[in-house]
Amino acid sequence: MKKENRNALIAIPLVILIGVGVAVAGSQHGSQVAGWPLFAILVALAFIIQWIVFIPSYINQTEKYFDLTGSLTYISLTAFALIFSKNLDLRVVLAAGMVIIWAGRLGVFLFNRVKKAGKDGRFDDLKPSFVRFLNVWTIQGLWVTFTVVAAWITITTTIRKDLDIFAIIGILIWVFGFTIEVIADQQKSRWNAKPENKGKFINTGLWSRSRHPNYFGEITLWIGVALVAVPILQGWQWIALISPVFVTLLITKVSGIPMLEKRADEKWGGQEDYEKYKKETPVLIPKL
Repeated sequence: MKKENRNALIAIPLVILIGVGVAVAGSQHGSQVAGWPLFAILVALAFIIQWIVFIPSYINQTEKYFDLTGSLTYISLTAFALIFSKNLDLRVVLAAGMVIIWAGRLGVFLFNRVKKAGKDGRFDDLKPSFVRFLNVWTIQGLWVTFTVVAAWITITTTIRKDLDIFAIIGILIWVFGFTIEVIADQQKSRWNAKPENKGKFINTGLWSRSRHPNYFGEITLWIGVALVAVPILQGWQWIALISPVFVTLLITKVSGIPMLEKRADEKWGGQEDYEKYKKETPVLIPKL
């Protein structure tokens, strides 16, 4: 057995075990459905949805529905949580709205991007292997759970509090981050759509202030969601704060910035204008 397949076989049960731990912690003080913790049901469904879509994706050797499935998981399960949660209040509705709006916008954007490109190069080596491709879909289940944990705990907990300064600041931060992400994505899409920019790197608009402004917006908006959740957290529910930490680590250390920086260096490394841009432009936090 190849080393990559062996590692995937080890990773899958480990990822599931971590998901179980989050499900147990986040269920404290939570609503129940038919005797089962609602939060735990959400986590279980997050994994099950990925596995269901994985089957036809592996058979057809396509990754086109990977990002879209992730977004639909956010939307459908957040709506499910709202339906079965108890004593809805404005904080709950706002937390759910922030997730659904973000996921809907990003899902459509990513799906259209892959559709135009024809494929996502990240999956070229993974698709032929059943175990490695399954591992990626399983990780997405945990990724969804970690990212949205603060919002889901806010929705499913039986602890309710009126809107306060945490909620107001959190909403404002979310709006700021969401706006930055949307504008950055639109600017890059328009840049890539122009034939004269083919083979060039973007260095205009927000991209002149940060090499990855969309990721800055992404991290910022999840900090906002976590702040909305803070006043209602008790005991093991504080695991909700893993949300912005996870997003930040994922983007800055794993699959976001490191991967894109490597690709950019391979394409434009050594070019005077690119090296100047890289030297003068922050990698994440925009310069004023």
